[in-house]
This record gives sequence, C-alpha cells and structure tokens, in this order.
Amino acid sequence: MIPEAHRFPYDNGFSDRVSKAAGDYVLIKSSEPDKQTYVARVEKFETGMKGKSMVKVRWYYRPEQTDAGRREFHGIKEVFLSDKYGTCSTDAIRGKCIVHSFEDYIQLKDVGAKDYYSRFEYNTVTKKFNPATVEVFCNCEMPYNPDALMIACDDCKNWWPANAEGHDVLKEAARFCEIALDLDGYSVDDN
Repeated sequence: MIPEAHRFPYDNGFSDRVSKAAGDYVLIKSSEPDKQTYVARVEKFETGMKGKSMVKVRWYYRPEQTDAGRREFHGIKEVFLSDKYGTCSTDAIRGKCIVHSFEDYIQLKDVGAKDYYSRFEYNTVTKKFNPATVEVFCNCEMPYNPDALMIACDDCKNWWPANAEGHDVLKEAARFCEIALDLDGYSVDDN
C-alpha cells in the first residue's frame, strides 16, 4: 500500500477519480494538437497556485527529440529517460503507461499501446547517452531493434536483418556462414 503522503487523486477527464503514485509512468497531452503525447515518470504530486492539482515529472524523450535523431535500430516504442523535469497540471495526464527495461520489453508476448521501453538515458546538456555503448545483435554491428524482423543462422548463430537494403539477405547469410541454402529451390549458387 502506498503511504497516503505519496498518493494523489486526480480526474484526468477519462475516468472517475484515479489515484496515481510517484514512480508511475504517464502519458501527458501536448499543448500542440498534432503532436504525440509525451511519456513521463511521476516524481510527485503537489498543489499549485489557487489550489490546482499539479504533477512534477521527469521527461522521456523519443529518438527524434534528441540531437542524434531517430536511427535504424530505434524501435517505435523506444524512449530515453532524460535529465529534464517539469511541472504541469494533472489535467494534462491522458492515462497511465508502462516503461519497461529493454530486456523486459523484448520478452513481452503482446505489446500494448501503452507499453514503451528504455535502454538509454539522455543528457540534454552534453547531448550524450548513457550507456555510451550497447550490445549488438547482428552482423551489421547495430543494436537490436525489437520491431525489425531478424533471421538467425542455425549454424553460425549470427543474426541478419530481414529488411537489409541493397543485398539479398539469405544469399549474404549463406556466404558468410559458408553454407549452401536450398530454400524452395533457392541456392546461393543461383545467379
């Protein structure tokens, strides 16, 4: 049970009064109507001027919101915990979400609309990520993108992106592994 001092009831306009707690992950409505909701972690609830219910949050950034931009290995649901904090009205909260660790996210059987994951923290001052490096999962030396279909070679255990542009993935994988594939009449010797 959450201690009473850390609980705060609010009405987000979509349900009856709901009690959220510090540490919850929430979706915050953007002030610009055409933008996605923001992902944030609740730090604390407080009462603002004129008795208005407020929430202090720590913001998550989407890849395209960083100086590095979105890269091929970033998943659709990937967010980065930032060093930025903000305070907004509890009226801006659109609902609860879950920010999983990367390891937990890739184990999910069903990814819901409110499931996100984070494997990096982003420093908005230095424009650097922590950790600076992550494990790579394929021969292209890129971190794993859980949204991308990967093909595993049973012999060498290497992974290949199925959507690799500019080359035939099966043929390249077969040459790399020094094996000849014959899938439905397809052979690496075919020209």
